[in-house]
Amino acid sequence: MIKGLISLYSWKYPQALVYMLQSNEYQAGPYLRWYWQTRNFSQVTYRRTLDYTLSARLLLIAVTTGILVQVFTGLLLIALWGWKDVSGGWQFGLAVIVAYPLVWAHMLALAVGFARILIVLPINARAVRKSEKIFKAHKGTIIAITGSYGKTSMKELLLSVLGGVKNVAATPANKNVAISHARFAQKLTGDEDILLIEYGEGAPGDVARFARTTHPTHAIITGVAPAHLDKYKTVTKAAKDIFSVTGFVKPSQVYINGESPLTAPYIEKDYTVYSQKGVLAWSIDDVAASLEGTAFTMKKGKRNIKLHTGLLGRHHLGPLGVAVALGDTFGLSDQQIKEGIASTVPFEHRMQPYRLGGAWIIDDTYNGNIEGIRAGTALLKELPAERKIYVTPGLVDQGNEHERVHQEMGRLIAEAKPDIVVLMKNSATVPIQHGLKAAHFANEIRIEDDPLDFYVNLQAFVAAGDVVLMQNDWTDNYA
Repeated sequence: MIKGLISLYSWKYPQALVYMLQSNEYQAGPYLRWYWQTRNFSQVTYRRTLDYTLSARLLLIAVTTGILVQVFTGLLLIALWGWKDVSGGWQFGLAVIVAYPLVWAHMLALAVGFARILIVLPINARAVRKSEKIFKAHKGTIIAITGSYGKTSMKELLLSVLGGVKNVAATPANKNVAISHARFAQKLTGDEDILLIEYGEGAPGDVARFARTTHPTHAIITGVAPAHLDKYKTVTKAAKDIFSVTGFVKPSQVYINGESPLTAPYIEKDYTVYSQKGVLAWSIDDVAASLEGTAFTMKKGKRNIKLHTGLLGRHHLGPLGVAVALGDTFGLSDQQIKEGIASTVPFEHRMQPYRLGGAWIIDDTYNGNIEGIRAGTALLKELPAERKIYVTPGLVDQGNEHERVHQEMGRLIAEAKPDIVVLMKNSATVPIQHGLKAAHFANEIRIEDDPLDFYVNLQAFVAAGDVVLMQNDWTDNYA
């Protein structure tokens, strides 16, 4: 309690406020909710630190200057009235000083809120309207990629396979909202053969709005899982939003992940369904998974292509099959397809393996949904190891599904039979434990009170021959 009060008057308090705002993508509502839940502002930058962008620096200068002005004003009032002033004027001056943490926390929210409404949104709206004309006039194939998970991986996979032969442009990293699409459009030459556009699904109506702007010719739906339920409230609403993209393309040009159970109610007969078994007339056989990647064969009639990818896990086979099928459709030869698949490697923090001493670490910390847990635990179960270790803080943005999803997560972890399960202490810990218990998990469970210390000192925890799967991240704005 005392430390929390002291933290309000620390010289790092302005930095904490700007960090909290930045972590919530400069949205006043989530920022204020986090603010009122915080008991110690010296600990809000526990896992990460402020990214000193131009916006962050300007806000930090403004808040720091405002606080100094308020403190100086309070001191000036006290000096003018004097401590012996019977009217209590000096108390008002003291209150001005004491109140500065509360005042500037909310001034920051108001300033950003007004700036967003009066400046940012109008500028972004103009950019989006301009981009709609660019996309509409573009002569290339435009592939929209959406879903609760796996979007960036699918996009990067297609870019690797198709981009070696065709002129392909793709939205960068996980930039998947309207203004990101608009900035992407500004860089297009118009000569591209294929555009790969990732759609985010942050709130109801997003996907349809993106489709109206980008005019896709093809759509790939990578799957549906509980995600962003703080905005959608139910998985059904999220699924309907994701599938709204199908209203903008021909049914024959819609590709659906058939291994995502929650897509089943929305699949129509003319859609193309892909899975580990294959896609269109292509079948997938002879699969061999290891820490060096995945080998498999794709067959279509008399054609037989032996392939190898650096990607880990059988869950990648369906997307790889889509890349092969589309490569074939766009005129790539078998050799070009083979070289394209061979060029695919794990994406950063997405089933990314690396050596730590004599142990293998699989970094899947970008994952944030139950289907990713399902894929990761299946991989861990399949891999040979002296000792298997599973590490997670749990999943965020699960809304009303929080308890159910984390109990299911516990059961999936138990099925992988790791020797040790390491859980980071937070609101997800207990339901994961319940799931482990329900699945009769009898091996070691460790609860870490200090996640950062655990990750920093991971090398001291692992030994030669270990395989460690680390799934999910838990940012500072979640309890």
